[in-house]
Amino acid sequence: MNTPWLLRLVPPAAAAAIAALVILCGVTVLPAPAPGATEAEPPAARAAVGEVVFRADFTAADAVRDWQWSDRRGVALVRHSSGRQMLLIEQAAENASGSNVIRHRLPVERLRGTKIRVRCRAWAEAVSKPPKPWNGVKCMIHTNGSAGPRWTQEHNVWGDFADRRLAFVAEVPQDATEAYLVLGLEAVSGKVWFDDIVIQVAAVQRRRPAHPPTGPVFKGHNMPRLRGAMIGTKVDTQDLEVLAGWGANHVRWQLIWGGFPHGPADKADVNSYDAWLETELQRLDRLLPVCQRLGIHVAIDLHTPPGGRAPDKHCRIFSDRAMQEHFVVVWRRIAERYKNKPAVWGYDLVNEPVEPAEPGGLLDWRSLAIKTAKEIRHIDPHRAIIIEPAPWGSIAALEWLEPIDVPGVVYSVHMYEPFAFTHQGVRDMPIGVRYPGTIGGTYWDKEQLRKVLQPAVEYQKDYNVHIYIGEFSAIRWAPDNSAERYLRDCIELFEQYGWDWAYHAFREWDGWSVEHGPDRNDRKPAAQPTGRQLLLQEWFRKR
Repeated sequence: MNTPWLLRLVPPAAAAAIAALVILCGVTVLPAPAPGATEAEPPAARAAVGEVVFRADFTAADAVRDWQWSDRRGVALVRHSSGRQMLLIEQAAENASGSNVIRHRLPVERLRGTKIRVRCRAWAEAVSKPPKPWNGVKCMIHTNGSAGPRWTQEHNVWGDFADRRLAFVAEVPQDATEAYLVLGLEAVSGKVWFDDIVIQVAAVQRRRPAHPPTGPVFKGHNMPRLRGAMIGTKVDTQDLEVLAGWGANHVRWQLIWGGFPHGPADKADVNSYDAWLETELQRLDRLLPVCQRLGIHVAIDLHTPPGGRAPDKHCRIFSDRAMQEHFVVVWRRIAERYKNKPAVWGYDLVNEPVEPAEPGGLLDWRSLAIKTAKEIRHIDPHRAIIIEPAPWGSIAALEWLEPIDVPGVVYSVHMYEPFAFTHQGVRDMPIGVRYPGTIGGTYWDKEQLRKVLQPAVEYQKDYNVHIYIGEFSAIRWAPDNSAERYLRDCIELFEQYGWDWAYHAFREWDGWSVEHGPDRNDRKPAAQPTGRQLLLQEWFRKR
């Protein structure tokens, strides 16, 4: 599932509070340059990946000279008990409903169209529990652009701690007019010390080719379209026969250990992981002949990579060297095992990859994908290599993924927008959200879905590559048959653009099941086919 929570953006509900924070600071927001004001000067060069664009350690006597804040109460350079001079920001209990912050302007001209990695060290003493997750200790990036203000930070930072590393990645919009680093306390009392702040460019938006390539597009199959579903781990021969009887010609075969995003792999060593994976591959070996007989093309989806995921949901293959190295080994083994199996369509390298805020000197996702794809291609020259963008395989994340120079790659994204609709009632999300309708201040209908899918349309055109929708769904209890209407609009768009697709999911969790009705308390399949099931069958049977 697509759960884009790594980049902890401040919710819209916090906008008023943040605006009040700026007012409390007494800081004047710098105006955007007047149109044409810099026409005589060449535009500033965009910062490169890896470039450090800001650094502060507060050791100099004038270390806060260029920072902005309302007054000097509660803000000071002090000698910390560790022996270093640091920035101290404090707020008394009687002022806990307000904010005490300090900010520094960043070189927005060089940061437009980048993602920046923010890291700092912090110490806290008696910081009270904040009323909202985004309150508390603030180490935050604030940007303004045509879409309005944007705040990115780490949430739930409060209490007592020593030398805690705060780290997150923030996106600077292509049309940003200003960008600030904000430090301090919001809606809490207590003390916080900051030191060793580093802001580094983590990624830049992809380059649009002046002359897109032409010629046949690699799909990895000769079918008009792959239409099917991701399948649960208990699916067997009879289930596959049912799905094929509906007309499906594709399954996304998830190799998943336990739940998602967390499971036993999170704490397992390489030997335990290999033992689990071998069991799952033996099951795949047993059922591949069934898939071949039924005309089902299989995408092998490594839903659980070695090391699983860390508590913040990043994949450990990006923070643990042994797991990253074993990831490549695993894919060499899989490619060797299935290179001559005609039912296998492709290899989905990682389900919804997520990188940590601090990479730890290991390969990033694109570099790891290139290395792994080359190893696979050396063994298996024919099957599709399926790559999802980070984070979470989201459509918007394609803007940050340059295509890799390996033949036979298909790019995959997952469609769960708007999340408040598709996942209502999941993990305590509010229910009763209708489609089409106004959701989160935006009217969502087929045309709005088209806008969301536009980055994938442009990616396809810019690089002459094939797009695969590896997951899409809507929870079955969405009111008034909303799920069926949403799915219909999605599929019609996928088909218009010529994309292969897999519904999430067939005979996995009943919340996504098209064989179950709209009553969330009824865990039994419906006596008659649901409208969602009939919709899938209608499309599966098209040729």
